[in-house]
Amino acid sequence: MSLLVIEHLAVDFGRHQTKVLRGIDLRLEAGQRLGLVGASGSGKTVLANAIMGLLPDNAHVSGSIRFQQTELIGLGDLAYSKRRGRDLTMVFQEPMTALDPTMKVGRQAAELIALHRGHNPMATRQRVELVFDRVGLDQVSRVAEAYPHELSGGQRQRVVIAMALINGPALVICDEPTTALDATVQAKVLRVLDAELAAAGSACLFISHDLGLVAQICTDIAVMHDGAIIETGATADVLDRPRHRYTQGLLATARIGRVAPGERLPVIEDFYPGADQP
Repeated sequence: MSLLVIEHLAVDFGRHQTKVLRGIDLRLEAGQRLGLVGASGSGKTVLANAIMGLLPDNAHVSGSIRFQQTELIGLGDLAYSKRRGRDLTMVFQEPMTALDPTMKVGRQAAELIALHRGHNPMATRQRVELVFDRVGLDQVSRVAEAYPHELSGGQRQRVVIAMALINGPALVICDEPTTALDATVQAKVLRVLDAELAAAGSACLFISHDLGLVAQICTDIAVMHDGAIIETGATADVLDRPRHRYTQGLLATARIGRVAPGERLPVIEDFYPGADQP
């Protein structure tokens, strides 16, 4: 049974009901790494927020999102909150929006554990320091006692990754998780994320406009354009033999296959005018 099954998912906002997502069908298996790529405005983040139950109140949603055989559309706030942070987690693009600026990061991580595993102060502290160490944070005791603004951008993103993985989730959604970092730090954080996903056995939906990053971490790719998924397949197949003209345009712009690991690729925007047809 698939870990995540999305069928005929459509999302629109406000009175004019302009479709942001149009009939999304997608499956994700346990342990799978799926890259979701496309230009800004294609609907990638809206899809992530729909899965996480984080759409605004004016969103109109139809279709189905089943996670671990539970229908998420229409799931109550209490039932959703029991899954978020435990079975289903998210790494955001900008860690300062995901971290409470008034609370030490170690305490924030500890609260996630206490919420879903119960409160055992010694075991919780050991778990926080273990996971902080695994994501490559130096002097974990000092980092745990720091506020977010006292850490570098790379350290904050590692903290956010640690918090996403700390309860052993079945699925981690990464929404442009390294975009705000410089190329050197980005490469290090990506290696940490790759290793920790493998260690935890977590599936990952990795959202990016950067095909180079997706090629390094994902086994499969789904390409989004104008609110729809237009092509899916194994990473090697999509990169070597893209079927859709839009995907061909993305690849031509990104220079996939001729990039050193960790090198920053051009932003994938404004591709292939009139590429609605295969």
